[in-house]
Amino acid sequence: MSRLFSLMIAAVLLLSACGTPPPSVGPDGKPLNRVYRIKASDTDDIQFRVLDSVNALRASAGAAELKLDSALNAAAETHSRDMSVQNRPWHFGSDGSSPIDRVKRVGYTGTLVGENISETYENESETLAAWMKQPDTRNVVLSPKARKLGFAWFQERNGKIWWTMVTGS
Repeated sequence: MSRLFSLMIAAVLLLSACGTPPPSVGPDGKPLNRVYRIKASDTDDIQFRVLDSVNALRASAGAAELKLDSALNAAAETHSRDMSVQNRPWHFGSDGSSPIDRVKRVGYTGTLVGENISETYENESETLAAWMKQPDTRNVVLSPKARKLGFAWFQERNGKIWWTMVTGS
């Protein structure tokens, strides 16, 4: 009798461990957000992946290749951190600075072409794809005036990422 009872307990425990996996889509049918964690050591890889993707998009549109620019990267990084502090995605700094002000501050000697920003949990490829869906942000990526690219982000502890892309001539 105790053997039968032990087998039943073991079966119940085994079946309770076989729970259903958590849902991968929400009630709206869209995928649930997953946290995309970025390590400091990922910086070069991410920036060059974005550069390669942007240049592939530009090539298909007949536009010249862009080159990464350290000053534009610095302006993008500063703005990503500042958007997190302000807790809103917008083009003005907490000190009232514009994208033009920020590229001048970091010593960029060219002309600002445009700035794209995003507040998301998505990775850089998904963010670039979202920018390509909207005419105004797509124009920043594909502008024939652009020759330089700055790309950076700030990730909060909760996983939210503030992305900034800056293009210049």
